[in-house]
Amino acid sequence: MSAAANQSIRAGIVGATGYTGVELLRLLGAHPAVTIHTVTSRTEQGMPVAQMFPNLRGHVDAVFQTPDEAPLNECDVVFFATPHGVAMQQARELIDQGIKVIDLAADFRLQDVSVFEQWYKKKHACPDVLKEAVYGLVELHRDQIRHARVVGNPGCYPVTVLLGLAPLLRQEQPLIDTQTIIADCKSGVSGAGRTASLGTLFAETSDNFKAYGVSGHRHHPEIAEQLRELNHGKGVGLTFTPHLVPMIRGMFSTLYVRLLPEAEQTDFQELYQQFYAQERFVDVLPAGTWPETRSVRASNMVRIAVQRGTEKNLLVIMVAQDNLVKGAAGQAVQNMNLMFGLDEGLGLEQIAILP
Repeated sequence: MSAAANQSIRAGIVGATGYTGVELLRLLGAHPAVTIHTVTSRTEQGMPVAQMFPNLRGHVDAVFQTPDEAPLNECDVVFFATPHGVAMQQARELIDQGIKVIDLAADFRLQDVSVFEQWYKKKHACPDVLKEAVYGLVELHRDQIRHARVVGNPGCYPVTVLLGLAPLLRQEQPLIDTQTIIADCKSGVSGAGRTASLGTLFAETSDNFKAYGVSGHRHHPEIAEQLRELNHGKGVGLTFTPHLVPMIRGMFSTLYVRLLPEAEQTDFQELYQQFYAQERFVDVLPAGTWPETRSVRASNMVRIAVQRGTEKNLLVIMVAQDNLVKGAAGQAVQNMNLMFGLDEGLGLEQIAILP
């Protein structure tokens, strides 16, 4: 089932009460080629969406339905903004009916089933569907996404790390020591989701800064798998440390790589500018300037800066994005646009908000 550019795509959102869900509603509610057909919640049955999210008043008229009642079979595309393990239970039935699936959780990100089951402590319900799933980072897999029936939307941290490193790894001749990559990453509290928990209380996060997942984070194997693909099938050595910062939304990743001797004279500013010259949602900043999270807030933009370190063989890459937009819902809409033959930026041209 497909929808032409002048035809309304009927979209369903499963699990639309979380932060990524409301971002999907915000973006799809203003999308010129989309009708929000079905919105599900197990706990808010019968409640108008705009009652829960008053910013959507006048833009989204849908009412929450339970997953059992929701007519997902009438949709052209179904987004899963759900916990890990939900989408894989329903994906096969949906694609068999010609409905495209975009999962914002991890069910279709990792191609290695054993790695998925190790990190997510769940048996994968449809490894056959997983085999055909496409990793939904548009800038790296655009052609495959166009023809996909199932897309695994990337995690928020992986978007910044992969886009930050792709220009270095997609070269014919090696530029960096791929065994000593460091990703020092920070995220706003919304990345933890909308479920109440002690660690995300205002009194716990305000005026505080902390690392987490130091001994192992679920995004590590996802990043490593994609970096291996970028690195021509060769594994990489990655140190990945996420941090929680006292802001609502935003993500900033600082990446450190060691240059090989033969690459020390390379103009990396020019390399990055050329690599992303045709990408409307990746902005390589001028030399000597650095990104800020507020420069991407509520937009689908990623801003990248490259800087030589104090040592001549050290390169520092800084990447900022909104973790809920390009790191989640905006990326999902970008994927949808490609899957339906639309301009990939349709509905995603919002300018970042300041202050």
